[in-house]
Order: sequence, then structure tokens, then C-alpha cells
Amino acid sequence: MRLRHIEVIQAILQTGHLGTAAEWLQLPVGEVDATLKDAEQQLGFMLFASVRGRLQPTRETLELQAQITALYEALEPLQRLASRLKHHHAPPLRALCTPPLANQLLPQSIAALRRRFQDMPCNLSSQPVGEIINSLLLHEADVGLSLHDPEHPQIQSTVLAQGKLQLLAPHGWLKPKQKYIALQELAGQSLIGLEGHDPLSRLLDAKLHALRPLPVVQTRVQTYPMMRGLVEAGEGLAIVDPFTALGARESGLDACPVSPPIVVSLYALTLKDAAPSPALNALLEIVIQKAESLLGNDTKSP
Repeated sequence: MRLRHIEVIQAILQTGHLGTAAEWLQLPVGEVDATLKDAEQQLGFMLFASVRGRLQPTRETLELQAQITALYEALEPLQRLASRLKHHHAPPLRALCTPPLANQLLPQSIAALRRRFQDMPCNLSSQPVGEIINSLLLHEADVGLSLHDPEHPQIQSTVLAQGKLQLLAPHGWLKPKQKYIALQELAGQSLIGLEGHDPLSRLLDAKLHALRPLPVVQTRVQTYPMMRGLVEAGEGLAIVDPFTALGARESGLDACPVSPPIVVSLYALTLKDAAPSPALNALLEIVIQKAESLLGNDTKSP
């Protein structure tokens, strides 16, 4: 007999019902029933008989009951100790991301990871890429997700997915079924700008400064999600990363890639030569799947 047999027999002895025993053990009823039948097959006799809707122990089970109970009671403290050791020694997975990835990509990925590693504690935080690098160098984080390769000598940057910069506009600004917008069409338009030293913003600004007439930037903000919020408030147009643009049409905005396309890469940032844990490897696999699912057809060129 296996330990699972002992647990199932003891649970049925205590409850008298398969369903209640399954709830007690936090197992599917079918699994409890199959385990009981397996134990009976191994022993060569029935363990319980149904009497007026309740499972009653057979004569053979009553003779075994004292030893089964003793084994179960000896097993309980061992299981509690193993559980405490597992939780004590399982370090949290510490994942950081830049603000555009904090709304959907990282939370959805962590939720999928927790379904696979149910006892894995996780710490999540949204930070600028400079702070993510510092956290990695100080061993305060295991991984960072960013739309920028910092090109740091101690940081390993791995491309996980790619998308394209998107134009966000009030509903009706784009033509029906318009699939992309040429940058030249933004000449003279009112745009929302991004402050700071964001590499994507610098790349885009260089292209926009070549337009005539120049786009008008009257409002600047610090993050792409804030840019989207201002477009939703009717304050102008914005060019944002593909993750910030997710669900824009459903929230009443127009959205499409700019042309020629400006590719945006999603990077996983880790310390060079650091050995990744199984949980971290699983998280990165999930992030790739989630990013491809969220971006959909965004990687296709116009």
C-alpha cells in the first residue's frame, strides 16, 4: 500500500462519504474513488460497503483501522514539516518591469506561472529601466522586462518578442479599416510628448523633427500609459509602444502602426553568468507566449 492509500482510507473512515473525503483531501472525487479501488485491488478485499448512503468500513477494514490511524497520525507531522521546509527554502521570484509592461503582460504571465508553481512566492514591481539595472546588479531582482536594451556590460539582454510603435488617436480620427499611418501624415498635428531619456522616444523624435510643418507638442508626460490617458481625454495624438496600445480600440480609441514601421523589442534583463532557476525559465517561456498572444498580428509589416 502507498501513502495515498492510507490518506484516502483514513479520510473515508472519518467522513463516510467519497465527496466529503475528497474535499478534506483537496482532491477530485474521481481520484479518491480510483485510489480506493486500487487499494482494494491490491489488498484483495473490499474496504467499505455502502449502507443507507454512507460508506461503512468492512470487517477487514475495522481490523486494520488501528494501524491505519497510527500510520496516518505518524504521517501528519512529517507532511507539516515538509510543507514548512518547502516554504522556508523557496526564495521568491523577483520580477521587475517598466511601466508599459505592468498593466497586462507581467501580471498575466505571473498568474500563469503561479498555476504551474503554486507554492512559488513572487515579488513584482514596476520601475524605470535604470532602476531595474541597479536592482539586478545589487542582486535584489532576478529578472527585468524592458522595451530597451541597456547595453550594460554586466547585464544579459535577451529578445523575447517584437512589435511596432502604434499611433493612438480619438475615435474617428483614422479612416475606417485604416491599417497604418505614414509619419508624414502627422506633420503639423498636435502630439503628446514623452519626457526623459526614453530611447524609443529619442528615435521617434528624430523622425518627427524631419516633418514639415513640425508636429505641435504642448503636453509632455513621463510614461506611455499617461500618454494613452491623455489621448482618451481628447488632448491629442500619441505614438506609443505596442503594449500600451493593447485594447485601445475596445476602450474607444483609434490605433494602428506607423509607417515605415518602427520595431520595438521586448527584452528580458538578467545578470550575466547567473544561473536561472526553473521558475525563471518557465516565466520567460510564458512571457514569450503571452507577448505573442497579446500582440497578435502586430509584428506583421504593413
